[in-house]
Amino acid sequence: MISVQSLRVEFGARVLFSDLSFSVQPRERIAFAGHNGAGKSTLMKCIAGLLEASGGLVSAPRGTRIGYLPQEGIHVGGRTLWQETESAFGESITLRERIERLSHDLTQLDPRSSPYAELLDEIGGLELRLEATNPERMKPRIESVLQGLGFKRDDFTRDCAEFSGGWQMRIAMAKLFLQEPEVLLLDEPTNHLDLDTQVWVENYLTAYPGAILLISHDRGLLDGLCTRTIAFHHGRAEEYAGNFSFFERESVLRRETLLKQYQAQQREISDHQRFIDRFRASANKASLVQSRIKLLAKIERIPAPEMDDAVMNFKFPTPPASGHLVAKLEGVAKSYGAIRVFGGFDFEINRGEKIAIVGPNGAGKSTFCRIITGREAPDAGEHAFGHKVACAFFSQNHADELDPDLTVLETVERAASRESLPHARNLLGCFLFRGDDVFKRVGVLSGGERSRVALVCMLLTPANFLILDEPTNHLDTQSQDVLQRALIDYPGSVLIVSHNRSFLDPLVQKTLEFRPGRQPTLYHGNISYYLEKTAADEARAAFTKPPVRSAGQETPGAVSRKDQRRLDAEARERRTRLLKPLEAELAALEAKIAEMETAQHTLTSFLSSEECASDSDKLRETSTAIERMMQSLENAYSRWGELSDELVTVRAKLGVAEE
Repeated sequence: MISVQSLRVEFGARVLFSDLSFSVQPRERIAFAGHNGAGKSTLMKCIAGLLEASGGLVSAPRGTRIGYLPQEGIHVGGRTLWQETESAFGESITLRERIERLSHDLTQLDPRSSPYAELLDEIGGLELRLEATNPERMKPRIESVLQGLGFKRDDFTRDCAEFSGGWQMRIAMAKLFLQEPEVLLLDEPTNHLDLDTQVWVENYLTAYPGAILLISHDRGLLDGLCTRTIAFHHGRAEEYAGNFSFFERESVLRRETLLKQYQAQQREISDHQRFIDRFRASANKASLVQSRIKLLAKIERIPAPEMDDAVMNFKFPTPPASGHLVAKLEGVAKSYGAIRVFGGFDFEINRGEKIAIVGPNGAGKSTFCRIITGREAPDAGEHAFGHKVACAFFSQNHADELDPDLTVLETVERAASRESLPHARNLLGCFLFRGDDVFKRVGVLSGGERSRVALVCMLLTPANFLILDEPTNHLDTQSQDVLQRALIDYPGSVLIVSHNRSFLDPLVQKTLEFRPGRQPTLYHGNISYYLEKTAADEARAAFTKPPVRSAGQETPGAVSRKDQRRLDAEARERRTRLLKPLEAELAALEAKIAEMETAQHTLTSFLSSEECASDSDKLRETSTAIERMMQSLENAYSRWGELSDELVTVRAKLGVAEE
């Protein structure tokens, strides 16, 4: 469908990538991986035709439609939301308008005339073309996509200019989904989506009929959707036949194998060179020396492996000890005009607890954060901090409060305490400010860069109670890992507003959900538990919902115990029938992978041994065996990913918790 041949992109002396070649087949899902600035978005723009490459070619069959969603920078106005999204069906609308005009012209002609017959024939042809575009699907599809992306019916008649940046991106996404191009290019599509909308988008993309190229820092989305990964690193791009987790594992194995092969070859070269240097002046060894020189010249040199970017770690300065109770809300109410956010709300967080805050945009998450930190007073009720609580709050608008005349380093040094000051430079490196980047003025930074500086400033503030509002929005996966590990080890209390499941799941023990028009609900589990619990509750509510009765009919109660036992037995039988074969195959495959990994480890160990290094035949045979084993492992990992995805899907449909 799309062919990328020997593509090269350079900016001045910096080469983003060179000699990049790959193809995209129909319905493929490909992830672009690599740190920020590695060239992922640039490649996407080249494929979309928005940027001309320095060399190479991007080609596609005539008529192939490519849709591109950038990270930011989209703003539309002057039309209602419905009109803007309806424009995705441009061909249908144009045909319909032309048919209406010609039909009006037809009424002005004599039915017995030749022009009348010709015009009637033209209208018939246009109606056939219109029928092929299936116009009756337009309205329900527009409604379905807009509501899936979080828009309410009241929004349909609002001017697009009234929507903020995050909602502008949703409008652009809705148009792309409705156009259904053969290839979708998505650059961080879930950055500003709440959890419900993320789930809807993932399900939509899973069933999407075209190919998808995806940039994202959401591991859950990458693992669940993509089956190929192209990784950008130090000006090179490598392909991996698996999802993001497969890429992370396989890239380590590839580096280890290449390093061992390189070291073994270097030992062989050194041995030959020592022999040459020792006997170069010896007449009776001249033929042997020449033989070794020729042998050295024939060796195809393995390039020295590039060292991976150093993985930095950060630990919070030891926070001051607080009392057991950190913060408490009692009977709290808050409204903005006629909009009631919540009322009579009780909540408390204790020392060491880490709680995720989720819910759709506008449900009250940020309001709750401002109230719990004491930055905003409730309309009614009480707010209290516990003994010796020191609070630090990261919100998205903190980035706008930074002094634009200070450098990045000066900004974070001013925010740091005496104890945390030595960690400032290291922490900036963890969040992508390396080398001379720390001397840039804040005023020249992008919005995402300023947000990262604000996050670093907050992390260097001594506190035992952290409130983080979407901290991972502008972080790559490596920086997310650094922050996640630091928060897991952090002994204080944490409230996190986020919809990044892979980031939150290992970190939080509770989930606080906000819903418009409902009291906030606390779930005693992480995000995966919360999603399973809410899905099961919705399924149970739909099952037990009484049917609509006509007047005078008695409304039955809940399902009887006998019927419930029968339904439970049927559900268990269905789970066994559907899950057992998949689970058995997965267990057998995992055992096989363990065996192959052991065999691979044995081979790589032998590759670095003196016995193998001194025998070129054994070296070649062992390298070939390792390559075959890596291919077998790659196929096994790919099948493991497919089985895991299938199990997740089946368990979700059956309402079974993830094991």
